[in-house]
This record gives sequence, structure tokens and C-alpha cells, in this order.
Amino acid sequence: MTRIIIDANNAIFGRLCSFAAKKALQGDEVIIVNCKKAIITGNKKDVVKKYHELREKASSSLKGPKHIRTPYRMLKRGIRGMVPDHRKGIGKQTLSRIKCYDSVPTELEGQKMIKSGRVKLKKHIELGELVEKL
Repeated sequence: MTRIIIDANNAIFGRLCSFAAKKALQGDEVIIVNCKKAIITGNKKDVVKKYHELREKASSSLKGPKHIRTPYRMLKRGIRGMVPDHRKGIGKQTLSRIKCYDSVPTELEGQKMIKSGRVKLKKHIELGELVEKL
């Protein structure tokens, strides 16, 4: 089991989630840092509207579905959707091998990281900015 540290700065949300899910399914421990700097492509207004409508569908805070408003948990939820049954078996073990952080923890500073984001697109919104607007 190897340890993979991924810097999510300018990384596209879906591609980052699928890469992390694949590596975790192969048995690697995946740590993702700077989750609030991952980006969702598209027009800002459209993306915010989509997530706002998704939150409005919930009828009560006591009942489900519950929609998460923290960037690192949104990213982990995206990864969860790309893993087979997350409640038992392989999916549960896979999710336990994934850790997400909004910034770089002190114990991971100075270690080699995979830079996943390269090009900054014109039409995008960062997860941190999306959470502020919700």
C-alpha cells in the first residue's frame, strides 16, 4: 500500500474524484490537500444555481437528503459516488483509505505531492467560493 498525496489546486472536480477513487480501489492510501481550491467548470451563475436548487429540494433539516457545505466533504462525497457500494465491503474499505483536507496539514508539509491542476479555465468556480455563495 503506497501513500499518494494530491494537491487539488486548480484540479477539475470530477477528474480529481475519479483519479482518487481509482487509486483507492487499487489499494493505495490517498490524501487530498487544498480541497477548497478545486474547480468546477462552467458558468459561475449556473453552477451556483444548480447547487442552490439541489439544496432547496430538501424539505427539512431533520429529514434527508442532507447536502454538505464544506469543500473537503463535498469532494469526498464526489469520490463516494465513484466507488461501488460505499456502505459495505470493498466500497467501505476504499472510502476509509481516502482523506481530504481544506489546506495542507503540518505533518504533510514538505512532502512530495502530485500536482493535478495545470491550466486555469476561464469559466469555472472554486469549491471554496461555491460554498460561500450557498
